[in-house]
Parts: sequence; structure tokens; C-alpha cells
Amino acid sequence: MSVSPAPAGFPRRRLLAGTAGLALLLAGCTSGDPGQTAQETAAQDRLARQVAVQEAVVAAYDAAVAADPAFGGTIADLTGQAQEQLARLRAAAPGATPSSSAPPAPPAGGDLRAWLREQVGAAAAAHAAACVDASGAGAALLGSIAAGLRGHAAALA
Repeated sequence: MSVSPAPAGFPRRRLLAGTAGLALLLAGCTSGDPGQTAQETAAQDRLARQVAVQEAVVAAYDAAVAADPAFGGTIADLTGQAQEQLARLRAAAPGATPSSSAPPAPPAGGDLRAWLREQVGAAAAAHAAACVDASGAGAALLGSIAAGLRGHAAALA
């Protein structure tokens, strides 16, 4: 029995494989979905707003340290953590510009610890609220920072 040679012409498998490869190539070369680009821009804007919130937390810690250097020594770890959180937010939202608002002022002769706890709690709530509208890494980052600030509030209690 002799084996007949392959029929002349282009084999169907090769045609299908070539067509699939061409489709993948074209899909990779086309521009992204404009709706997705708008979503990414909105996500960056949300993170940029949260940078300003975290800047206010860092400013509150700085104001507390300036108001009572002895108290500043007891919250040095918390101050450092707040600064690290700000750095992570800035890295996630590279287009964010530093806030030009005036730093919060602690109450003169008031309970500095309670004032700082209030500032930190408000920022934690703002980050948690923004986390709901975020997705992916942005949501994880905001959730992490919100949880960390809740820990700060507990430590300041």
C-alpha cells in the first residue's frame, strides 16, 4: 500500500493557525479601550486626592511634635509610619502634587493626644471610603493605609 502525497495547496490547519496568529497580533497592536483609559485616569485622580489626606496626617504629626516635643518622642514610630504611608501613596499616584493647604493647628492648651487621634481617625475614614471606589492595587493600598491609621488611633487612645 502506498501513501499518497499531501494534496497540493495550503493545508487547512496552517491556514487556521495563521489566521489565529494574525488576530492575536492585531489585537496586541490596537489601542486600548478608551473607557478603560478614563477609568485608569479616574483611579489616579482618587489616589491623588488621598495623597492630600495623608499629607494632612503627616502635617498633624509634625504639628503635635512642634507643640510638645516630649509627646513627639512617644509618637516617633507613628510619625515614621505616617510618612512611609505618604511615600507609598505618592509612588502609586505619581501625578499628585503636594497640597498647598495650611497644616492643621493643634488646640492651644487642649488635649494634644485626643486632637491627633481625631485627625488620624478622619484620615482613616477618608481612605476607607476611597477604597470602596478603587480597584486592584489602589484599593489594597488605601485599605492598608486606612487599617494602619486605625491602629494609630488605637495607640493614641
